[in-house]
Amino acid sequence: MLRLRLSLLFMLAFLGVAATAQVGPSASDPVTTPDHAMAQELFDITQPIIVDRVDDGVPGWTVQDANGLAGYIGSTWEIAASVGYSGRPLEVLVAISAKAVITGAKLVRHNEPVLTLGISDEDIAHYVSGFAGHDLRKPFEQVEAGLPDVISRATVSTGVIRDGILRTARALAVGRGLIDVGGGVDRLTWHPAVWGDLIEQGGLAEAALSMTEAAGIFASAKVPVTAGKGDFLRLWVGLAGPPTVGQNLLGQQEYTTAVGGMNPGESALLVLSSGLYSHRGTSWQRAGVFDRLSVVQGQTRWQPLAADYHMVKQLRIDGAPEMKEISLFRMPDTIDPLLPFTVEVRATRPGKDGQEIATVIAAGYTLPVAFRTAPVAEPEPLWRRAWAEDRVSIGITAAMLAALALLFLAQEWVTHRPRLWRGLRLGFLSVTLFVLGWGLGGQLSIVQVVAFLHSLLNGFYWETFLIEPVIFMLWAFVALGLLFWGRGVYCGWLCPFGALQELLNAAATRLGVRQIEVPQALHERLWILKYTAFVAIVALSFYSMHDALVVAEVEPFKTAISMRMLRAWPFVLFVVALLAAGLFIERFYCRYLCPLGAGLAIPSKLKIFDWLHRRPQCGRECRLCETKCTVGAIDRLGRINSNECVLCLRCQVIMNDGAQCPVLKRRARSPAGETK
Repeated sequence: MLRLRLSLLFMLAFLGVAATAQVGPSASDPVTTPDHAMAQELFDITQPIIVDRVDDGVPGWTVQDANGLAGYIGSTWEIAASVGYSGRPLEVLVAISAKAVITGAKLVRHNEPVLTLGISDEDIAHYVSGFAGHDLRKPFEQVEAGLPDVISRATVSTGVIRDGILRTARALAVGRGLIDVGGGVDRLTWHPAVWGDLIEQGGLAEAALSMTEAAGIFASAKVPVTAGKGDFLRLWVGLAGPPTVGQNLLGQQEYTTAVGGMNPGESALLVLSSGLYSHRGTSWQRAGVFDRLSVVQGQTRWQPLAADYHMVKQLRIDGAPEMKEISLFRMPDTIDPLLPFTVEVRATRPGKDGQEIATVIAAGYTLPVAFRTAPVAEPEPLWRRAWAEDRVSIGITAAMLAALALLFLAQEWVTHRPRLWRGLRLGFLSVTLFVLGWGLGGQLSIVQVVAFLHSLLNGFYWETFLIEPVIFMLWAFVALGLLFWGRGVYCGWLCPFGALQELLNAAATRLGVRQIEVPQALHERLWILKYTAFVAIVALSFYSMHDALVVAEVEPFKTAISMRMLRAWPFVLFVVALLAAGLFIERFYCRYLCPLGAGLAIPSKLKIFDWLHRRPQCGRECRLCETKCTVGAIDRLGRINSNECVLCLRCQVIMNDGAQCPVLKRRARSPAGETK
């Protein structure tokens, strides 16, 4: 019961730390400011530039050269809060042009384990620079093939870099009005259309005030309106941006001239009218503002200025009614073309009593769906893509974990069948080595433990650890296994290097290599080495991640499993020495040097179940299990040390085998079946 309570407290503490960790720039982790030389490198320009800080909206820097705006720079740490595998900031400065194209990216800060050792700075620089030329305006599916692939053996770190660059560039482009993530006005698609087609499609909205209606409104005016047939004002309004609307109405040349000069965020508004009244009037020529005309959207009211006006003499579309006035206005970004708005024309006449009589002719407009672009899809998170693309690896790993869980649940049945256990044991270890290790790269490491601890303290992101599905599945299974059965779930069955040692020792034993029995006193004192290595690596990582990773080379996993011995000769020689020692002392490295095993042994004290059975005679009358134990986890009194046990189940097989266990042999010889 105590162990269960401690286990629950451990899990709650983990969830609490993970939930409350804050991520983002702070006084202790400030954002890197690009200097002029760095900005010139990012934009590949040599002339003098000006770099201005922007804090409003999406933070970053604006860069200008002699020709004007060169582009924008943003930090992945500031905008995307990118945190690497180590839990420390992973900062890349990303530059985009005014056309929403990534011009360059530079890794300026990281504490990544896999980037510090095994991968050169040239590899990293080449990977980061590979994002230059990525057009943020195009659908992601069209340009994804041009993006650099994540670096082998650095999947998590380079995946975080990739997501940080794309998210930051996208946020900059959206924040500066270079792309519209919610969809926008379709300024590319053109279909031939006549006047009736545009009216039917909703490309133009219409409103009218008849002469008879106007006569009633202005009945008391000094100069009344005569009732009769026809329109006092008939109004058509719409956006000229969609080519199907603007190009068909104005003709290609006029459309290109009028719309081509629009700045980002601006829209072209068409106002057409016929009838007695003018929607423009004449006062705008003196006052510089079209006081009769207003565009209303929510609380925003905008009146066009003379500088916003473009004169259009005639329409080019077939079937259009005769127009009295054709006006094209440049509408600012304060009016969102994707939201409904109303164009109002205010008609006035002086009254007989000296008071002004006024009325408003209003045309409500909403951009039809046919003239909108689909929202720009945000790139799918890398971890989701990894899980979708690695289905075979995930399936194999899941099958192995399910088989292992079933084996533990059925251990009583398995351990009563020595030959079956031996076959399952060697077969599973072979799959662990050749498939899980060398095939899928499923080798856990102390480096991952250090990264996990730092992420809890500096900012925990599930997404970071989900980028490698096989590793994540292994750690998830090991975490549960630690609570259920102890460290042996991984060390004894799922560790590829441990499997390599045991398989080589099994072959050596079969060939007659004599095994060395380490004296118990020396055996226990040598345990100090791996626990010291574990504490040293974890403690040193808080001072210098680089130095901690150098010490972590005590692990041969990277050389033997991840890199398949394709490494500098000192590392290979170290692995060969460990494997040679393992020929004479089974699992030599696991016993005395493995810091990962030491780290897993600490929480394994919280395990809930204890399914390894012992008899009162164990250690007193029989020491066979002690001498046969894979890692020397059974002391002279027959007790199993859960910190050292790798759950190979060999002792359980021996004590249930009437051909091996002395206690069962005596029972078999006794006529009454009594134990003596």
